[in-house]
Amino acid sequence: MSPVDAPKTGAAVSPAGRLDTLLGKYTMYRLILLVLSALAAYSLLLNALGWLTFGIPQMLVHLVLCLGLTYVSNRGLAALFRVRPHSESSLITGLLLYFLFWPTFAPMDMAGVALACVLASASKYALAWRGRHIFNPAAAGAFVTGLTGLNIATWWAATPAMLWLLVPGILLVLYRTRKFLMATVFLVVATAIITTELLQAGLSFGSALWQAFAQRPLLFFVGFMLTEPLTLPPRRWQQLALGAVVGVVFAVPYNLGFIANSPELALLLGNLLAFLVGQRGGLKLRFTGSRPLTPSTTEFAFEPSRPVRFVPGQYMELDLPHAKSDGKGRRRVFSLTSAPGSDEVKFGVRTADPLSAAKKVLLGLKPGDQVTATSVGGDFVLPRDPARPLLLIAAGIGITPYLAHLASGAAKDRDVVLLLLARNAEEIAYADELRTSGARIVARLADGSAPPSFITEAGTNTGAGGRLDGASLQALVPDIAGRSVYISGSPASVASLRRAAREAGARRVHVDSFSGY
Repeated sequence: MSPVDAPKTGAAVSPAGRLDTLLGKYTMYRLILLVLSALAAYSLLLNALGWLTFGIPQMLVHLVLCLGLTYVSNRGLAALFRVRPHSESSLITGLLLYFLFWPTFAPMDMAGVALACVLASASKYALAWRGRHIFNPAAAGAFVTGLTGLNIATWWAATPAMLWLLVPGILLVLYRTRKFLMATVFLVVATAIITTELLQAGLSFGSALWQAFAQRPLLFFVGFMLTEPLTLPPRRWQQLALGAVVGVVFAVPYNLGFIANSPELALLLGNLLAFLVGQRGGLKLRFTGSRPLTPSTTEFAFEPSRPVRFVPGQYMELDLPHAKSDGKGRRRVFSLTSAPGSDEVKFGVRTADPLSAAKKVLLGLKPGDQVTATSVGGDFVLPRDPARPLLLIAAGIGITPYLAHLASGAAKDRDVVLLLLARNAEEIAYADELRTSGARIVARLADGSAPPSFITEAGTNTGAGGRLDGASLQALVPDIAGRSVYISGSPASVASLRRAAREAGARRVHVDSFSGY
């Protein structure tokens, strides 16, 4: 879904909400870069304390080599392909390669590291489709380098001493990407295979389990590489299946002549599977116009070059090139608000200041301008059983993923309650569409203003400090325990509203939160 702002008094801020707000200040690129940088500094400290034995000069030269070559080669290739370089992405690739290859002064080994850096950068351009790289660059560079015999990736980040900072860093990244379940599937499958193999070799269960996590790159692999959003399939069930498949390929030993079992090969095979099930055909969107929805939000409409297949509640990723980068990359995801099969695809976007570079691109589009859609995905879809009653909670412009559901007639043949949380009546978007949707609409406005007549007013003083808590939500929707609850809004609002829904008795809660690169 698109990033959204919720009314400030919509819900009490939980610890998870505060963490979401803090992490929301950083793009995924920036967060990954900060975590990997901290791990690199930690590795140097461990070496100085004698916990690692590479040698400080070797580690420093290795770090400079990886960062310098990926940065320089990426800028050179970007100039060659006439695209804007993404510096943070190149530095992340350099740091990953720093942890994959052994720090050494051996000339052949250093030549192999240099080759891996250049190949990793090249893979972003040569092994790409419609501006989206197919393979994890660091894994691609490491694998091809291994085939040359110059150097082989050792994944030395799988060192027991590194776990003290590696584990919290990975947990932070997985929380931000919302990929805990996929990571768990991979870890269970891979760990089971590795532990069984070690038990057969005579190790105790505790020793086998410790060796699997402390001396194999399971955690580093799943935290920084397997769950990278840009190389994942679009649906959650596909991601879980991918985690299981890669777990098997990662853990089962094999040797097929010059190709043997390795983490980088397991990841590349997973990347290829993800690419095959994702959107691969080019999809151009011709801009047809925009309209203001509220004083702070705008709807953008496009005519696709071919019919778009999607399920109501899913998002579309757009490639929005902009001359002045804001460090967030070119791609953004936005919830589709039009019904499947429509002649146009539409997106509702918050366009109040401060504007990101991508939103400035959207606002600057002229009718006839084209942008590229790079993928369709998401799992914020309604249950198939029309007899199951629903509660849809929208904070601010979090209304957008529900529009495709309502436009498809979801509320015509089932019991749907839509609870809107907004600052005031003027900030209620899509009023005309909501009026004819068939859903029962309830609004809670922060300033106490009256909503349109077809909307039931929920008042403002319904919880401690006027915030929405479990008791007030249960009062608004007494039968919430029997409804499937869907919540959409900013990450902080989603976390708080999910807690309120649980306190109110909800048993099935689905959330839509934004965490893109």
